[in-house]
Amino acid sequence: MSNKEINGLLFKKIVTNGAIKLKNHYKEIDHLNVFPVPDGDTGTNMQMTMMSGVKEIKISNSESIVEISKALSRGLLMGARGNSGVILSQFFRGIYSGLSKLEKNFATVSEFIDALVSGYQMAYRAVMEPVEGTILTVVRESAERVLRDKEKFNSIKDVLECYLTQANITLEKTPELLPVLKEAGVVDSGGAGLIKIVEGMILALEDKILNENEKIEESSDYHGAHNLGEVEITYGYCTEFIIKLRDHEKFNQSDLRDPLTKLGDSLVFVQDEDLLKVHIHTDEPGIAITLGQKYGDLQTLKADNMRLQNQEILSKKDEPTKELKDYAILSVCSGEGIKQIFKDLGVDNVIDGGQSMNPSTEDFIKSIEKVYANNIIIFPNNKNIIMSAKQTQELLPEKNIHVVETKSISQGYAAMIAFDPTMKINENLDVMNEVIENMSYGSITSSIRDTNLDGLEIKKDDYISLLNGKIISSNSDLTETGKVLLKKMIKPDSEILTIFVGNNTNKKTLETFKTYVRTFNSDVEIESIDGKQNIYFYLFAVE
Repeated sequence: MSNKEINGLLFKKIVTNGAIKLKNHYKEIDHLNVFPVPDGDTGTNMQMTMMSGVKEIKISNSESIVEISKALSRGLLMGARGNSGVILSQFFRGIYSGLSKLEKNFATVSEFIDALVSGYQMAYRAVMEPVEGTILTVVRESAERVLRDKEKFNSIKDVLECYLTQANITLEKTPELLPVLKEAGVVDSGGAGLIKIVEGMILALEDKILNENEKIEESSDYHGAHNLGEVEITYGYCTEFIIKLRDHEKFNQSDLRDPLTKLGDSLVFVQDEDLLKVHIHTDEPGIAITLGQKYGDLQTLKADNMRLQNQEILSKKDEPTKELKDYAILSVCSGEGIKQIFKDLGVDNVIDGGQSMNPSTEDFIKSIEKVYANNIIIFPNNKNIIMSAKQTQELLPEKNIHVVETKSISQGYAAMIAFDPTMKINENLDVMNEVIENMSYGSITSSIRDTNLDGLEIKKDDYISLLNGKIISSNSDLTETGKVLLKKMIKPDSEILTIFVGNNTNKKTLETFKTYVRTFNSDVEIESIDGKQNIYFYLFAVE
């Protein structure tokens, strides 16, 4: 198929296919990662950056290549992760800048080449100290090649095939330009990631649309970092944040950029109208973020410990091959006693979190990458965490992730009790979902302010009881609050009451609850667990 021009829909198609190609091979890119720091996440960062941009163009109803490339640029900026991810976002921002001059809904072959040139120029401008032998060299030499041969091309496919040829040539010589690559025996990871994207674009032009669920056989050896061995990482935290500027028209970039340059290296500094994206490697992430807050409000932030990431990669070098299990289970928990009981029941990884500390999707992804199983089951144990857990299914489609929508520790505990490793996944999911649907869960906490909810007047420091997530009573007396809750929870046919005992409680109150329950249901089996959780004095599960 010959495409003498590229419109918005075709641009969307090839970019999406390129992102999927990278996503399906991102581990290969991770394994090459040694520059600027051997922390093994270039592929991960690049594919998450690309998928953030793809998400934006998928919801765009426009057919204009200008509008779609603009949406892509904004989405990439918001989702850009890591040094290579931010540079990648600026490459596509440069493409948008080149296309934005168009007064029609498509670009010719010549205009598309000009946009690729604009892409590499924008990427270079974003990096404070550009280094040759990286993705920057790959995008520059590839764009210069198609620009030089401009008159030879009859289609967009011709352009991208030439671009890819030069990209591969340049990638192979990156070890000669950047000594650390030669020492590690690898090519540049960012450049290798870009090549995956271009390969996917060309496949789309051939109507070969990729599947995100493609299974790729991957080595577990991060050979780049392993070949280097232990290295000294000068600045330990990969720090990124986005600021929404209060007055972007008057903002002077040097006012922030100059003090940031004194805090670390690998500085990438990008302004897109009222948004400012900063990436820096530093030992003082808090100071860097505080400097940024002087000029606007934080939209996103992260600070990864690269020294720890490098140590984790090196520790994997001598690990024996892991046996693929049928199941791995992840559970969000807070409270040392609760964490231990979940581990005792067979949970592989416990993720810190709960009502006052919701783990991010990234926390789930890191935990998932530590397990090796055919099926991964996640218990969020809080309604506010379910969405973050479910996003892993989109970001890691190659893994069989199943989220059991538990809304409390009590539900997670009951589901874990019902889990049977000898059953098939669908059978287990059916049983666990049936258990959580047919049980009641309750909790007792305290109010931090005076308020009125659903006609219930609540005073500051009152004890509050919640049944299945809904407040049903408040009282200044803890025992009375608990009795009201237990009376509503326990029915004549209730069989088991499990009580998770939190911090700042006493044994007398627990015994009072047990005695009270037996006055109206003497047959119910009562189990108490020293959960040691904060916020909730008691958690109850009734089955």
